Amino acid sequence: MLRGPCRLFRVSVAPVAALAVALVSSLSRCSLLDPEDRVVSPLSPYFGTKTRYEDANPGLLPDPEAPRRDPQLLEETCTPVQLVALIRHGTRYPTTKQIRKLRQLHGLLQARGPGDDRIRAAGGGDLGAVLANWPLWYADWMDGQLVEKGRQDMRQLALRLASLFPVLFSRENCGRLQLVTSSKHRCVDSGAAFLQGLWQHYHPGLPPPDVADMECGPPRINDKLMRFFDHCEKFLTQVERNATALYHVEAFKTGPEMQNILKKVAGILQVPVNNLNADLIQVAFFTCSFDLAIKGVKSPWCDVFDIDDAKVLEYLNDLKQYWKRGYGYTINSQSSCTLFQDIFQHLDKAVEQKQSSQPISSPVILQFGHAETLLPLLSLMGYFKDKEPLTAYNYKEQMHRKFRSGHIVPYASNLIFVLYHCKNAKTPKEEFQVQMLLNEKVLPLAHSQETVSLYEDLKNHYKDILQSCHTSEECELPKVNTSDEL
Repeated sequence: MLRGPCRLFRVSVAPVAALAVALVSSLSRCSLLDPEDRVVSPLSPYFGTKTRYEDANPGLLPDPEAPRRDPQLLEETCTPVQLVALIRHGTRYPTTKQIRKLRQLHGLLQARGPGDDRIRAAGGGDLGAVLANWPLWYADWMDGQLVEKGRQDMRQLALRLASLFPVLFSRENCGRLQLVTSSKHRCVDSGAAFLQGLWQHYHPGLPPPDVADMECGPPRINDKLMRFFDHCEKFLTQVERNATALYHVEAFKTGPEMQNILKKVAGILQVPVNNLNADLIQVAFFTCSFDLAIKGVKSPWCDVFDIDDAKVLEYLNDLKQYWKRGYGYTINSQSSCTLFQDIFQHLDKAVEQKQSSQPISSPVILQFGHAETLLPLLSLMGYFKDKEPLTAYNYKEQMHRKFRSGHIVPYASNLIFVLYHCKNAKTPKEEFQVQMLLNEKVLPLAHSQETVSLYEDLKNHYKDILQSCHTSEECELPKVNTSDEL
């Protein structure tokens, strides 16, 4: 651990005040479960984009603050000189839209009357009555905001990365860290929590000052980079605002797999099946995941579903992500090329500075975004592409698909590019090499399955994307000719 006076922040903390704040901070975290007390559910592997990071990365459970060094990471004669990380925000509350759907379902359960007896399932307990009385603690103000568990996700990720790459995350480099974030509060707050984790790395037991007082400063908002999809008019018009764009999603909702679940859940909850729809079923399923992720509680909502149901509901979620963010409509992945280009511009600059014996101006670049930021980029790079597209009609054939969003972009997911300088390289081309990590595990190259690439080779493989990235043109709507033809 680094010792001596720290220049990481501009302010100092008095010992007595530090002790008091540390005590309050400790008490505020008592609601978070220790790893050995963690609540699990057999449904956890199927929550899609609502998956806890530790469920997708179970090796972290024994000690979530300890680095998990992938044995395929380069070492010895190759030294990391730059790290560019794209990080999804941590665990969040449901959105207002999801909360209102849950409230609608909760109202159906509370409104069940004696007249519903004729449709109630014979025998067994009344799970619908249990859920009708189960506290509905979600409120509209929560609207997707970061929860304390999400802050913990970020602090722990910071501790692991700082220990895994100590030279890059050294105290001296703090002022040269570059942080960029989406404007959404959950991303801004994730960046702040990450910085708090770095403080904890340097000063165990001392509470961090306000982010505004940190030498590396608060994250800089850049939505054109981190929410590129909001700035692509063609995507917004042809996909986001197009009621028919997600045809396969809507078709699957009315298909046999989902209809079987609808009938089953109607019987379990003892409500008329006509009062339910696929959206309400999905929000009930996600409520199980939110209760687990946010409060560490296995609520009765989890008892509504079994693993077969969970697999169908996961596929519904993956269908939406596939067609909206993945390989379905390529306009979104194409519009992510600006972000891809930005990553390589950072790497290019680091190579140039190292070659000219200059200090690397930004040894660590941290970018905080969304699942909607990561998935299109990974699709652009050719990852998790199945031989056949996901459709409403091939659920059984896609049981072993590569595109499983919960395994790719759980809460706090991260895609990391590490640039190495190899001092014993035989040729100048071999001097700079790159590895990618997805969720802290080395990600083999999509085109070769190798775990490391010469930097020039990686650039050459993606040269078509890097050289033909013109999002202003790609995202421009075709002009409509309104002139009358004679």
